[in-house]
Formats: sequence, structure tokens, C-alpha cells
Amino acid sequence: MCDAEILGKTLQEGKIVFHVKEDFYKGAKVELEEAMAMIKNSTIVNMIGKNVVQKAIEKGYVHPEAVLNIEGIPHAQIVKI
Repeated sequence: MCDAEILGKTLQEGKIVFHVKEDFYKGAKVELEEAMAMIKNSTIVNMIGKNVVQKAIEKGYVHPEAVLNIEGIPHAQIVKI
């Protein structure tokens, strides 16, 4: 999942080049709370964007120290095993 405003952008910081590719991230456009509800039933989540990552932190899904910032845009992953 990603914030709508960064969909299709390429972020770069140092050696990191991150493509927010539409073919990976584009899907149904949902409200932030609905996106958080989707996490409950997911085993793997990739998220990028200030809004979505901040809300995941607030909900306790992501630890703040597990967030990677690329050009000031937070990225986080969740893997449930």
C-alpha cells in the first residue's frame, strides 16, 4: 500500500533507488482506516508514504525504529509468521 500522491514516483537516497511502481502498488483506492483494516488479514505488507506508515505506527503494526526513510518518505514492511 502507498499514499496516492507518490504512486509512480521514483525516490532516491544514496545507493537506494525505490520505484513506487503502479503495477505493484496500484489497486483499489481506499480510505486510510480501511487500509489499516486490511493489515489484520495480511501476512505480508509493503507500505510507503507518510500517511500510511504513520497510521500503521499509531495502530501498533510498525515499530518506528523499523522504518526506512527514502527522500524523507517512510517505508515499512510487515511479515507475520
